[in-house]
Amino acid sequence: MAAKRLVVLVSGSGTNLQALLDAIAATGTEAYGAEIVAVGADRDGIEGLARAERAGLPTFVRKVKEYESREEWDAALAEAVASYEPDLVVSAGFMKIVGKEFLGRFGGRFVNTHPALLPSFPGAHGVRDALAYGARVTGCTVHFVDDGVDTGPIIAQGVVEVRDEDDESALHERIKEVERRLLVDVVGRLARNGYRIEGRKVVIQ
Repeated sequence: MAAKRLVVLVSGSGTNLQALLDAIAATGTEAYGAEIVAVGADRDGIEGLARAERAGLPTFVRKVKEYESREEWDAALAEAVASYEPDLVVSAGFMKIVGKEFLGRFGGRFVNTHPALLPSFPGAHGVRDALAYGARVTGCTVHFVDDGVDTGPIIAQGVVEVRDEDDESALHERIKEVERRLLVDVVGRLARNGYRIEGRKVVIQ
């Protein structure tokens, strides 16, 4: 079976991208079930793009400010991603919310991570919000993106204990370690086994 094609989107350091690159290199494209065919970003000069270039991957950048409207940017991003004919699109720390055009093309194929156990603590401050609430456990969620904020069907979750001495930075670092492993595992299983979405439930074959 041919390896599934992945386009990965980044906004920063690209540690999740690196985890995927390392896993594919360690196991081989065929065994992992997927290959990264391109890396896109919403800004240039970031380590995520440098990681892609060191790996010999094509890259592209679509900046919101270079378009008249958010809708035009969304359409341009969708077009750029579509040109690589991906089976799955992976948000690896991509910090922009995509719109209708993008989801129209890639809905049910766009995988994201969130640093909390959804549906608890959605939004941009999942780690801070869990700490402020006094949660004793938190973690990370890998989910498909829909048109809400962190509301798409959940694929997998990993639990991280909240320690008394934790601040936001320390807790986030431990969550990121679990998040990287979970993302690598989930993307590989989606690619190798196939999946279907039944309402809110994701069934990996």
